[in-house]
Amino acid sequence: MPVLKIALPSGSLQESTLNLFANAGYRILANHRSYIPSIDDPDLEGLFLRAQEIAHYVERGVLDVGLTGKDWILENDADVHEVAELPYSKSTARPARWVIAVPEESPVRAVKDLQGKRIATELVNVTRKYLEEQGVQAEVEFSWGSTEAKVRTAGSSKRAGDGGAYEPGLVDAIVELTETGSSIRANKLRIVEDLLETTPRLIANRSAWDDPWKREKAQNIATLLVGAFQAEDKVGLKMNVRRRDLDAVVGLLPALNNPTISNLLDGDWVAVEVVVDERVVRVTVPLLKNKGAEGIIEYPLNKVIY
Repeated sequence: MPVLKIALPSGSLQESTLNLFANAGYRILANHRSYIPSIDDPDLEGLFLRAQEIAHYVERGVLDVGLTGKDWILENDADVHEVAELPYSKSTARPARWVIAVPEESPVRAVKDLQGKRIATELVNVTRKYLEEQGVQAEVEFSWGSTEAKVRTAGSSKRAGDGGAYEPGLVDAIVELTETGSSIRANKLRIVEDLLETTPRLIANRSAWDDPWKREKAQNIATLLVGAFQAEDKVGLKMNVRRRDLDAVVGLLPALNNPTISNLLDGDWVAVEVVVDERVVRVTVPLLKNKGAEGIIEYPLNKVIY
């Protein structure tokens, strides 16, 4: 019986990834003592890996498909097929960004000011390539963690604030991943420039993609995952409307497509059903009621597939 070997990201993306799979219809159980999850699909064999490594092992064919960020595909220069983009992150629905950051008091104001400087990052290859494209020569070193701390030295802010000479930390700048920028601001750092925007991708190795069964299986998973993601900020609305009020009610609906309208036993009434962005519901529902809609029901969605 054929199986599709799939790599799932461990660490910060693990919980949001498992939630996305759950909404797509897959029950995946993770044991903190094991890197092998239990998946309620006999066609799938899973393995938890750091997102940084997944593209490498998928490219080699050790794994058929995997979920990893666009940043790590580029960092590994991996020759893989991108099946689908899934723009979720660990805490928001916004793409994460790799940014060049320096202390607030740093004299570095633009990328060109990094000439001859030291930069720490986990995204070494992408950073070097970016600097080369900008015509900047700088020393880029791999950071094993605590990257934001390396750009500072104890008391450097105090000295600069007192009018003393600015002293860099272990490095002059960092390239760090951020979603909201809150961690950057909390560490009194300033973003000089965005380097790269990244989102998770479902990828496949070339051999697996050439296999008809594996390709179909990967495409089916992608369809369900994309559908689950697209449903995350959407809800369904149902309501009953008098025919005389129908045009006024429908005119208020910010629908993905035209609403579904069904006849009711009472010929003077119809049922209206529509999918809308959740963020507009609190404004739209009172307006619908004022225009004559009754029996309004809001319900969650697991998947929206176009």
